[in-house]
Amino acid sequence: MKKFKAHILIVDDDDRIRDLVREYLNQNNYLVSTAKDSIEAIEKTKIVKFDLIVLDIMMPGKTGLEFTHEHKKRIDTPILLLTAKGEPSERIEGLELGADDYLTKPFEPKELILRINNILTKTKSLQIKRIIEFGDIKIDLKKQLIFKKDQSLKINNTEKMILDKMINSPGKIFQRDEIADLIDLSKERSIDVIVTRLRKKIEENPKNPKYLQTIRGEGYVLWIE
Repeated sequence: MKKFKAHILIVDDDDRIRDLVREYLNQNNYLVSTAKDSIEAIEKTKIVKFDLIVLDIMMPGKTGLEFTHEHKKRIDTPILLLTAKGEPSERIEGLELGADDYLTKPFEPKELILRINNILTKTKSLQIKRIIEFGDIKIDLKKQLIFKKDQSLKINNTEKMILDKMINSPGKIFQRDEIADLIDLSKERSIDVIVTRLRKKIEENPKNPKYLQTIRGEGYVLWIE
């Protein structure tokens, strides 16, 4: 049985581009699925765990930017955006929404492969590093455990999701509504409770946190570097 490098979903309303990209990626030992729009892509991502999504921004109905915004709340598959030439605002917005890279149309097939390889390499390195150490703390995200001195503390799925995002973006301020979207929670007070609970597991002095800090009027930040 042939072993593929990765399973990639191509989302584009242009039949010609979908077919060309699929053919080229197949030739380079990638397994490829396709979708003609965001709606079809959403349905396929509910069934299959893809390694990467190559996504056109300008599509009828739900745009690639809208898909990226909604998709990143649900799962964290890396996204490579295909953008129209001369639309820097769309590229910037896409990256702000969580896309991993972009490629401007028309593009060289070799550049597409290089960008895909770069994203997959980065993603694999992040997946390998599931044990994070800082100070006297060791966090094992896979086992959902925090080791603090001689203690072993369990974290739940909600706490794991928050830590996973923050660990991969150290120094980034996460606003309360951003955390609420991540864990599908609307009550602001509940977010404060979750963060307080995490501090008790991470901090030596939760009332004077060193790592998981509050930025007044903005949100929360994790300092681990």
